[in-house]
Amino acid sequence: MSVIADNLRNAAADLGHLARLNEPLGPLTTYRVGGSAALFVSPTCLAELQEVAVVIARYDLPTLVVGRGSNLLIADAGFAGVAMSLAEWASGIELSGSDVRSGSAVALPVLARRTAAAGLTGFEWAVGVPGSIGGAVRMNAGGHGSDIAACIEQAEIFDLHTQRCEWRPADTLGLRFRGSGLADHEIVLTAHLKLSPGDVEQSEREIAEIVRWRRENQPGGQNAGSVFVNPIPGELSAGELIDRVGLRGLRIGGAFVSDKHANFIQAGESATAADVKAVIDQVRDRVARETGFELRSEVRLVGFDESGVVHPEASSHG
Repeated sequence: MSVIADNLRNAAADLGHLARLNEPLGPLTTYRVGGSAALFVSPTCLAELQEVAVVIARYDLPTLVVGRGSNLLIADAGFAGVAMSLAEWASGIELSGSDVRSGSAVALPVLARRTAAAGLTGFEWAVGVPGSIGGAVRMNAGGHGSDIAACIEQAEIFDLHTQRCEWRPADTLGLRFRGSGLADHEIVLTAHLKLSPGDVEQSEREIAEIVRWRRENQPGGQNAGSVFVNPIPGELSAGELIDRVGLRGLRIGGAFVSDKHANFIQAGESATAADVKAVIDQVRDRVARETGFELRSEVRLVGFDESGVVHPEASSHG
């Protein structure tokens, strides 16, 4: 641990004004629980990002890119590495005919409303997803019958290892149901989407209907949306399995399975990250034991003991 601490101190010294020490990460997530990052950086241009990448490589530091924090659970002990936000830089939107270029820090609902108002259709589904474009590409986010894979043409990727950018066609990103082939050292900077000409009023009605449906069927408050991927999309949902084993309302500490939607785990006012993880673990274990389905989590766990953790890439089958 002393070696890691020394490397972090040296990295902070090398980065100077670019690094902030012990930056709270919980407020940057939708769970709003968890500890701090040892170092936090928010580059404002490619040159600064390259400088950060050089220092990360020099000291072999773990790195976490934080977008809208809608699928992150940060351990109470925090993250002993470099957390990075592109919010001050990759937040632009460019529209040209049916082509859309969006910075990775743009919120999905913002882009959904912006494209609809411009008379483009095909991105209305994203109004109900509280993530960023970068996170959406990394996990092929989707909802209401569509996803990023249906409209992305290419993505601009920055490689922390080589400190270089390149545009990659969509078919090289390894996009699959709620996942991609992007590695942790590959950072999405920009997404190029191809939408279709549409009708503004019709798109806005569709957006309003999605918002209404979500308000009626999903809870608000501190959560990360659906925690588990549906085992058989379109046929069997994770929420059905959780209900089947009677876990709706299960509470551990300040965290609990939502009474409104069984695939949502809420963090109450007194909740800790450990409480949330304990509920996730118990739900997963009970469902596996009683139904034979091993649920795959959409939530990325950061700073927790790796033993027993089911990662987003793990299996989800009966």
